[in-house]
Amino acid sequence: MSTAISPTAYNYKVVRQFAIMTVVWGILGMGLGVFIASQLVWPQLNLDLPWTSFGRLRPLHTNLVIFAFGGCALFGTSYYVVQRTCQTRLISDSMAAFTFWGWQAVIVGALITLPMGFTTTKEYAELEWPLAILLAIVWVTYALVFFGTIVKRKTKHIYVGNWFYGAFIVVTAMLHIVNHISLPVSLFKSYSAYAGATDAMIQWWYGHNAVGFFLTTGFLGMMYYFVPKQAERPIYSYRLSIVHFWALITLYIWAGPHHLHYTALPDWAQSLGMVMSIILLAPSWGGMINGMMTLSGAWHKLRTDPILRFLVVSLAFYGMSTFEGPMMAIKTVNSLSHYTDWTIGHVHAGALGWVAMISIGAVYHMIPKLYGRQQMHSVGLINAHFWLATIGTVLYIASMWVNGITQGLMWRAINDDGTLTYSFVEALQASHPGFIVRALGGAFFASGMLLMAYNVYRTVRAANPVEAEEATKIVVAGAH
Repeated sequence: MSTAISPTAYNYKVVRQFAIMTVVWGILGMGLGVFIASQLVWPQLNLDLPWTSFGRLRPLHTNLVIFAFGGCALFGTSYYVVQRTCQTRLISDSMAAFTFWGWQAVIVGALITLPMGFTTTKEYAELEWPLAILLAIVWVTYALVFFGTIVKRKTKHIYVGNWFYGAFIVVTAMLHIVNHISLPVSLFKSYSAYAGATDAMIQWWYGHNAVGFFLTTGFLGMMYYFVPKQAERPIYSYRLSIVHFWALITLYIWAGPHHLHYTALPDWAQSLGMVMSIILLAPSWGGMINGMMTLSGAWHKLRTDPILRFLVVSLAFYGMSTFEGPMMAIKTVNSLSHYTDWTIGHVHAGALGWVAMISIGAVYHMIPKLYGRQQMHSVGLINAHFWLATIGTVLYIASMWVNGITQGLMWRAINDDGTLTYSFVEALQASHPGFIVRALGGAFFASGMLLMAYNVYRTVRAANPVEAEEATKIVVAGAH
């Protein structure tokens, strides 16, 4: 068999690179998460060094998990899905390669600069201006590759998964560029171009939509491709998927002010954020139901297919997180939950339960196809990984719910004379058991990623990637 890849075959090289780095960054990001969770249990682990303090490592953890692990999963799956659904090769191999190496460069930049204390201090947007500019260049290139491939598609129809990926790419570019407009004063220090409440509003317009578009819309693109493929069933309702798309992108962009309840933000803006967040429940659950109902007639497969189990349980966590979010956006609930560990539990219900689980399921689905194998090296290891991930997520979320409500109630408790009943330190002491359970849950989840790495390594070692690419030639040729 010839080793030369015909120009009509898909570009699987860049997909393979992103898929492998998804696993690598997943282990590093989640391992760091377990370490900083342990710092809250045993403060000695801060090591009395500025570079290893919780305050510097926490933003590195969020960047590694969101942009390194989640970002690589999104790049890899979007390149895979757009080629297969458009039945054409990526428009430019060199531009696709640039997005891979450029993205890794941004992440390595974060690994170096964040522990050193170079930060904008903006949540999910901590990277200083040189790295922010590199990220923008990589992202615009990504948009050109993705939309260019759609333009030259062999199919008449643009599959719904690509609509979600496309919206995620366009809106993320807009959010990143607007929020990062700043005035540099040195190589690693800049000041935001906005001031006061305006800066806070733009930051949380960005921050919540980093969740809404980067961590939701992009992964819904993944859901709309990998759930039907793994279940071997068509999507339950194509019409619902279109309604889901337009309702989601119309509403999500308005929800950011719910992060700023009881602050200097104008009250009307806070209320608008709250109302939009509550309405957002409808499209979110529409998408979750569409994914779940795709399994009609295929539920029995969950007994024997742990990859499908990952994908379906991720949808359950998506449904739960998107119910919890609008509830926490209600001002009266928010007065209890804000600034507590409940918020952290909610974020991780989405990050571990939804984002990580659907990414893991998608990678398990892709790896054999990318490397010319029938299936992963070990189904048993996938099964073990599934249970470690599920138990770890539940331990994490439950401990943070208990901690959050405890903290909220202790902070608002007052004596008859109007003084606070509890000191902050007493609330911290009450939180300590929850911190232990959280660290344990995170350790469960991270250990599952180690099983995944071994399973992927054994699958890749026995691989025939040329065969995988030869197979795509047949698919593409048959599509003409």
